[in-house]
Amino acid sequence: MAHSPQEAADPQAVRALEQMLQRGQAGPAERAALDLVARQPGCMEAWVLLGHARRQRGDLDGALHAAQEAESLAPGHPAPGMLRADLLLAQGHAGDGLQVLDLMAARGDALPVTVLQDLAQRYTQLGRHAQALACHETCVAREPEHPAILYNLSTSLIALGRMDEAEAVLDRVIERAPTDADAWYNRATLRRQTPERNHVAALQARLSRPDRRPQETVALNYALAKELEDLGRHEQCFQALRRGADARRAGLAYRVQDDEETLAAIARHFDADFFARPAAGNADARPVFVVGLPRSGTTLVDRIISSHPAVHSRGETSDLAMALMRGTGPATDKQSRVRQAAAMDLDAFGRDYLSQLPQASAAREVDKTPINFLYLGLVARALPGARIVHVRRHPMDACYAMYKTLFRMAYPFSYDLDDLGRYWLAYDRLMAHWRRWLPAHCLHELHYEGLVARQESTSRALIEFLGLQWDPACLAPERNPEPSLTASAAQIRQPVYSSSVGAWRRHAQALAPLQSRFSAAGVDVDARPWERA
Repeated sequence: MAHSPQEAADPQAVRALEQMLQRGQAGPAERAALDLVARQPGCMEAWVLLGHARRQRGDLDGALHAAQEAESLAPGHPAPGMLRADLLLAQGHAGDGLQVLDLMAARGDALPVTVLQDLAQRYTQLGRHAQALACHETCVAREPEHPAILYNLSTSLIALGRMDEAEAVLDRVIERAPTDADAWYNRATLRRQTPERNHVAALQARLSRPDRRPQETVALNYALAKELEDLGRHEQCFQALRRGADARRAGLAYRVQDDEETLAAIARHFDADFFARPAAGNADARPVFVVGLPRSGTTLVDRIISSHPAVHSRGETSDLAMALMRGTGPATDKQSRVRQAAAMDLDAFGRDYLSQLPQASAAREVDKTPINFLYLGLVARALPGARIVHVRRHPMDACYAMYKTLFRMAYPFSYDLDDLGRYWLAYDRLMAHWRRWLPAHCLHELHYEGLVARQESTSRALIEFLGLQWDPACLAPERNPEPSLTASAAQIRQPVYSSSVGAWRRHAQALAPLQSRFSAAGVDVDARPWERA
């Protein structure tokens, strides 16, 4: 379509459209945007807003067309470029989306700081932490005193394992913005605190300030608990932890029953009939899924595997979940999503997931998203060449490790001991279901405790399961240079250690309600199955 020269947007119409989009009124916004485009076909902003409205409505192809029209009007403008990149990524065209981002980032100094920050955010989501760091460094060079920009810089430094630099940057953030509780928490996690070098007194002083904002309570208490635990002050540690977790749980509209019902529904629908359904599947041997509960050792296993020269880790991705969403289409709730997933085209689902793998791919590509344990039935049928590694950990240690970690938006069951117990039991039942139905050749299970006690033999068995020749680099995962932005980003830079085995026993009295729930469900917390493995 030919357009007249670039037209200025009608400010009143743009404002009204933006308000509709903010309220989630995608249909009215699309109609208003179409009207604006008809009146001002040469207005780049009108086409961008049309793209956002269509995206919000779920019409990704229509949104992409609008983004391309906008780009033709204003080549190089970041607004249509960013929209097009987002749409390509949402459609599963990761390579094309990344190419758009790279072309924008190449302009570097010519881009506004806000655009560079948006680019860095997308690079971070894609696991491209070196590119994110470059964007952040450009921003800091322009605005060296801006706390939010400094904080974002520290995030990229953490992902790349540059912990000392990250701590120094977070010191600067806290000096300039002492109310940034996330900065306090991140700083506490970067290393083991010592009696000579810690922030306990400063954290306690901050928590006792009468002008402290309520939203600081959660992260400050988690930071204090981490530092007190490092110092061996375990009773005070758990008191701070409970304050932080209770405050976080109070702010969540979460019902563990919903998750229990969803996990039970997965087992019901992915049954004998599902596994008997004809499906050609894709025998591509590249995908490796490392699954389990968070803080169960999945990151350590990922680092061991990806230390092998024939393996590349993609870190934690949403690729499997997004392929599921695309394959099922719209769903009214979790239960209907499960039903639709069990009935969808498995071969198309497998092709969609494989399309996300890098074009210059390694022999094995690891996806270490723990929650992918939900989708193992789909993986086994749609990707029969894939390998699944399930990492198990002692239930009390696993739950305590989750309880003491501030996940922020993820894992809402982790802030209450009863929620944790119920979720763990639901997860354990689902894994028992998968164990029954998944082919033995595609599922390998290991215990975190057995791995740290017998590192070499467990690692050798793991690499053999993946069909690879042994490589000694797998015994030194702490030397793995790949980025990581998981909750254990600091720990993985250390040699394998066993000091966290049995850590829950330091808080046995405080964790007694959790132990009682497990005992009532027949879970023996004194069992040591890894010694028999």
